[in-house]
Amino acid sequence: MKKHLIIGKPITHSLSPKIHNFWFKENNIDAFYERMSPEKHQLREILKKIKSKEIHGINVTLPYKKEVIPFLENRSELAEKTDSVNTIFIKDGKLYGDNTDVYGFEKSITKEKINLKNKTVLIFGGGGVVPSIISALNNLKVDKIFISNRTLDRSEIIKKKFKQIQILKWGEIKNCDMFINCTSVGLNNDEKLEFNFSLISENKIFYDVIYNPEKTNFLKEAEKQGHKIINGMDMFLYQAQKAFYLWHSIVPKIDKKLKDFLHND
Repeated sequence: MKKHLIIGKPITHSLSPKIHNFWFKENNIDAFYERMSPEKHQLREILKKIKSKEIHGINVTLPYKKEVIPFLENRSELAEKTDSVNTIFIKDGKLYGDNTDVYGFEKSITKEKINLKNKTVLIFGGGGVVPSIISALNNLKVDKIFISNRTLDRSEIIKKKFKQIQILKWGEIKNCDMFINCTSVGLNNDEKLEFNFSLISENKIFYDVIYNPEKTNFLKEAEKQGHKIINGMDMFLYQAQKAFYLWHSIVPKIDKKLKDFLHND
């Protein structure tokens, strides 16, 4: 039986075990998938278990998407470009890291038939998923990308890789076409992102990479103001679909049966 993990901290909110175990059953694959919340110093030993075939594949979520890179033997061009890895497996005999987040975000936008060409976007956060979001936005041909993070140093590191982005101080707001929360603020229902909605004109897009809960306070308030809201569920589903393909060479279905299972089970 092939073992799979998702590693991160916190991890209890993750639906990855649920979706991958569903797909294993649907595709008659003898495998299972579970969560793990390791400390940073444990990462090397966990990844070694892929080489020894104790583990078939690992997904990575915050805060470890960059921290796992030193322990890899090779990675995809996209993983190098974003400095972010969320899917690990053996490829050509080597411990290999890839990035399926860029694909997941792009698909979540095109599925909604949103055209971001020449639009402006403000991203909150500086964590491991942000370079992936920026790469996807560049592919979607946005005009300007602003980034705001509590820690300015982290924003500066991202700007070294993506020189066209503009950094805003935390709390500074631009009246953009789209606002994306890439922080972990909202995983707990009582958390609120510091955001002054009165500075924003009508009919904007608010996107939260968090998918559980379904609506963070960031999205709830945006919805009250009449803006379009999108949570991270479709991004999650599509990045998971691509990870599954990388592990098993099968494209699992994202259909009503799956969505009903995730919503009702």
